[in-house]
Amino acid sequence: MTLWRIRATVDDRPGYLSVLTASLALRGVNILTVQVQPTEQGAVDDFLVDAPDALDAAELIAAVERGRGRDCWVARSEARGLADQPTRVLGLANRLVRDPDAAGAALRTLLGADSVSWRPASVGADRGIAGTTMLLADPAGGSFALRRAAPAFTPAEYARAQALVELAATVVRRAAEQITVVLPDGAEVAVRPACADDLSAVVELHEACSPRSRQRRYLGGAALPRPARLRRLLEPSRGLTLIASTTGSDGTAESVVAMANLLGEGDEAEVALLVRDDWQRRGLGSALLRRLVQHADRSGYAALVLHVQATNDPMLRTVRRLGRPAVAERDGALLTLTVPLAVPAPVDRKDALSRP
Repeated sequence: MTLWRIRATVDDRPGYLSVLTASLALRGVNILTVQVQPTEQGAVDDFLVDAPDALDAAELIAAVERGRGRDCWVARSEARGLADQPTRVLGLANRLVRDPDAAGAALRTLLGADSVSWRPASVGADRGIAGTTMLLADPAGGSFALRRAAPAFTPAEYARAQALVELAATVVRRAAEQITVVLPDGAEVAVRPACADDLSAVVELHEACSPRSRQRRYLGGAALPRPARLRRLLEPSRGLTLIASTTGSDGTAESVVAMANLLGEGDEAEVALLVRDDWQRRGLGSALLRRLVQHADRSGYAALVLHVQATNDPMLRTVRRLGRPAVAERDGALLTLTVPLAVPAPVDRKDALSRP
């Protein structure tokens, strides 16, 4: 006996599935598992079957068509196919919890995709399925594109794949959540991703900063940013905002002393820092910038961009401490620094994500 996978569309009408299974039974085919995936064209049935060795793919397709199935696809399977779909998905989820960077390989395993590639641009309205192509939104920024020769993807497969991608993004976010950073002078600060609830504390941070510090951060002036703008910075549509806060002797939070923003646009991400005056020149800005670089590396951005006043020597030193080459373009009193990131070329990332 030989294991086969069969996929066919069956009209969602009483008795039609039983006609198909009876047609397979007449050829000695034993159905081991079946999954039904509703679509607009009808119910797509996925079978794992055990068929006599004498039967080939053409005979299996003929048996399905005699059983009122259409758009039939068959392929040989392996013993690992005996694991039911929930078990396989849970196994892949466990893998992603341990290694969220394996999202591409997990998608390939889940869907039998021939290729999985990642792109930094947001998929927008184009996400979804189109035959044998699937486009998924990556909550961390960017999108995954999947392709396979056959069969066509189904809405159920899209939902499973999107759930896996969101799980990987959640794990990455959790990994980036609160850590304790010990500065060179021994001071400790808690660093974590920002959320909407941090608005009042971030407003207080801006009020506590000198006009000079605010001007260096926002370039356009020393006025306090409007709450609506700060709210957008706290939860950017693409990117990450980190806040650093001190804690009291009893473990309760005292105040936010710094904010670091990474805002994605295309394959680049703009970075900006604001550190309260009494916490400047203590290594906090460097620590925050390094964490943003790590996030940008994981997210696949090609470069970081920073707009810095030419007289802002502390920020220029912070960038130099990254130890990465930076290209500077000057426009009057403003410097635009572009820091390339050590990420693979698109073809290499595609190959890496495509490997199981």
